[in-house]
Amino acid sequence: MHPDCERILIPEVEIRAKVVELGRRISKDYAGKELLMIGILKGAMIFLADLVREISVPTRYDFMAVSSYGASSKSSGKVRILKDLACGVEGRHIIIVEDIVDTGLTLNYLAENLNSRDPASVKICTLLDKPSRRIKPVEICYKGFVIPDEFVVGYGLDYSERYRNLPCIMVLNPKVYMNKGE
Repeated sequence: MHPDCERILIPEVEIRAKVVELGRRISKDYAGKELLMIGILKGAMIFLADLVREISVPTRYDFMAVSSYGASSKSSGKVRILKDLACGVEGRHIIIVEDIVDTGLTLNYLAENLNSRDPASVKICTLLDKPSRRIKPVEICYKGFVIPDEFVVGYGLDYSERYRNLPCIMVLNPKVYMNKGE
């Protein structure tokens, strides 16, 4: 247990089982097709790395970096693309891989942006879904866990670039992020 965290929300073993399950579902759904998995940096990197190893169909991956949080614990509501794809998406089956869907602002924007580039399909896969905070609608095709409205870190998720390396999902103690000028 990390001293800055209140408790473990999702243990490592449950994450691993869910990643295997999602990989099997994606493989079944895309049998006979090639996938382009788009990981959203930096949070989805660990999830994407584990997930692609569980997918049996031909799979390529690339990354996008977007910002809507900065060093804050709350979304600013403005999405900026910091790093775009290195490859084209025209005619490809795309799965956007995200660590968490919270307000939906980022993924709603990314799905619209990628759909405008003429892919064969665009679906969303997320490890965590926090529907109580949703502002923009997002259709999540592959969902790991639905979580309550708590600030979580670990398995790629961070607060101010810290805690990504934790092997499970933990609830961050509010004392860590409260009264930091946010």
